[in-house]
Amino acid sequence: MLKMKTVAPSNKAMFLVSAGLIFSLTFSACRKQEQEVAGAAANAAHSAQQAAAHAAQSAETRAQLARTSATESATERTALEHIPLPTKSLYVNVHEPGEWKNPFLTVAADQVDVRVIMTDANPSQAGAGTMLRPEAARRQELQIHPADLAKALIALPDGAWRYGRVVAIAEAPDAARKERPAIRRNMEAAIQKLNDMGVVVEEWPGR
Repeated sequence: MLKMKTVAPSNKAMFLVSAGLIFSLTFSACRKQEQEVAGAAANAAHSAQQAAAHAAQSAETRAQLARTSATESATERTALEHIPLPTKSLYVNVHEPGEWKNPFLTVAADQVDVRVIMTDANPSQAGAGTMLRPEAARRQELQIHPADLAKALIALPDGAWRYGRVVAIAEAPDAARKERPAIRRNMEAAIQKLNDMGVVVEEWPGR
C-alpha cells in the first residue's frame, strides 16, 4: 500500500505568502489613509466655501443695512427741512430749562423725555402768559424710546420750534450713578441722530 507523504511547504513559499499578506495589509492601510486625507480635504474645502458664502452674505447684509440707514437719515432730514435754521439771538440769553421754548430732551438710561410747549391757539396777545392763558397749560412731556427720537421730533407741530431747528438736551439729573454710562451712550447716540437730521444741539448744562 502506498502511503501519502505530507510535504512541508518550503521556506520560499512561506516567505511569498507572508510578503503577500503584508503587502495587502499595507496597501489597504494606505488606501484607507488616502481616503481619510481626501475626505478631510473635501470637508475643509466645503467649510471654506461655506465661510466664503457666509462672509459674502454678511457683507451684503451690512451694505443693505447701510443703504437703508442712509435712506432713513435722508428722509428724516428732509422731513424737518421746512423748519428754518435757528436764530440764536432768540435763545442766547436763556439759561434756565424752564424758560426754553423749543423741544427740551432729557436723556435717561432707558428713555428720553421730550418736553414741548405748544403754541397758543389764541392769536391775540391779550392775557398771554397770565393765569387766564398760562404757558404751563400748553406744556407737554412725552416719554419715548431712544430709537424713536427722530419720529417724535418729526411729529411735532411747527409751532413747537419757536427758535428754529434747535433743541436743548441734558442728562437726567436724578439718575443713579450706575446708570450714568448708559445715559452717556444714549446722549451721544441722540446727539449723533440730531446732527444727522440737521438739528442744532444745545447741550445743558454746558450753556
